[in-house]
Amino acid sequence: MEKTREIFRNRLEAAKSETEKINNALQERDKQYHEIFESIKDVYYRTALNGEILLISPSIKDVSGYDASELIGRSVLELYKDPAAREKLVGELEASGQVTDYEVTLKFKNGREIISSVTARLVCGDEGQPEGFAGVMRDISEKKRLQTQLQKSQKMESLGLLAGGVAHDLNNVLSGIVSYPELLLMDLPGDSKLRKPLETMQQSGLRAAAIVQDLLTMARGVATTNEPLNLNDAVREYLSSPEFTMLKQYYPTVSVKTTLDPDLLNIGASQVHIRKVIMNLVSNAAEVIKESGNITISTRNRYVDKPLKGYDEINKGDYVVFSVSDNGSGISSDDLERIFEPFYTKKKMGRSGTGLGLSVVWNVMQDHKGYIDVATGGNGTTFELYFPITRDALLKKEIPFSIKDCKGNGETILVVDDVESQREISCRMLDTLGYNCKAVSGGEQAVDYLKKNSVDLVLLDMIMDPGINGHETYKRIIKIHPGQKAIIVSGFSETEDVKKTQALGAGKYIKKPLTLEKIGLAVKEELRK
Repeated sequence: MEKTREIFRNRLEAAKSETEKINNALQERDKQYHEIFESIKDVYYRTALNGEILLISPSIKDVSGYDASELIGRSVLELYKDPAAREKLVGELEASGQVTDYEVTLKFKNGREIISSVTARLVCGDEGQPEGFAGVMRDISEKKRLQTQLQKSQKMESLGLLAGGVAHDLNNVLSGIVSYPELLLMDLPGDSKLRKPLETMQQSGLRAAAIVQDLLTMARGVATTNEPLNLNDAVREYLSSPEFTMLKQYYPTVSVKTTLDPDLLNIGASQVHIRKVIMNLVSNAAEVIKESGNITISTRNRYVDKPLKGYDEINKGDYVVFSVSDNGSGISSDDLERIFEPFYTKKKMGRSGTGLGLSVVWNVMQDHKGYIDVATGGNGTTFELYFPITRDALLKKEIPFSIKDCKGNGETILVVDDVESQREISCRMLDTLGYNCKAVSGGEQAVDYLKKNSVDLVLLDMIMDPGINGHETYKRIIKIHPGQKAIIVSGFSETEDVKKTQALGAGKYIKKPLTLEKIGLAVKEELRK
């Protein structure tokens, strides 16, 4: 009997020890689960079928601003931006039992909204009856923002490449419309009946060329020259321009006033592009004012050391801030997402309407390493443009163009262009300026010609098809004639090709369509070197 009791006691002690081990293991597991629950960055939750929050991890604090204790017992519907989205999610869970990476928009303290990715399952009781839902929620707002930003950047790049190709072809076509009238006007008497139609033709061509310039600006592959510029001067020049006079005629009830900082610092910029930015923003502001209203153009200096809205980081330093404000009806949130897209416009056809205006502004700021901040509401819209400053002094004003100053002395110039009409136009202009012009139809022909001949200067098209391009052509030319003087001419050219050719010794880059002033000044400058 005693032996039986001893066996029973030993077994009881063993069972007690085993139970203690199991309890310790369970406690350790619970401790681990609790540590995981307390430390996970994603948000774990459980809700009843009616949406009551039963359990939620402390990580909700970082995402929503709420403590977990504030949400227990509340309805999860309060956190959905659109309650119908929760009904749809519940329908998916009831149908399939689980969902993975389901996107919903939630709203939290202070009206903050986040895009959330939810992975959840239906929770059932012992007898299989549905009791609630459990899942994990992750804030993917930043990921979605970056995806949208990348898609927008890729779209702008694709449209830019398309625009650049179109612009190149259009500039070749426009050369005849812009260049030939200029040559014909030089031979006509002042009282000729043909003078007015030719001047109209030329001005129409120049306006078309300005639109092409917008396309080139959008393409962001154009070689541009930045020089010290004061934005106050640029604003004053625009306000005394024919374009502004025409704008006032369209919108007589809109008044424009300025607040310009008299101590404004200079910026390094392309004068042509800055003028386009000013014109586009003021024109855009006038368009959105329904009846009478005000536009304010202002400039000021500002030191920036914190990121601006829409930018993750900025280069700290001194900036010139150029702003255009209107008291129109503001920009809707949907339009605000698209206003910088090429060809997106709500303007009236016949007044403006290419849809390139703000796209040009965006691209100019990219090229100038600046930033844009847009504030809009029921009381109007303000565009603020941040330009990095330069400590360089302004250049002296250029002397007005005179054809006499560009006359040549019979120097020989070789025109290299794959388009016959372009060769004819260039040669006509150079002949008019007193040069001896020769022309070939491509890079290989230019190289062959220069193996047997020498010239004072080469007028070199950058993009030629078929055959070698301008860069390769010049590389081969300088092997035959080291130090050969050359000018690059093109309707469009990638910046790297232009720079690489200039690094080899080529001179100035000029864009088509050509004018006597463009070609005359560039040739004279290069020959003087």
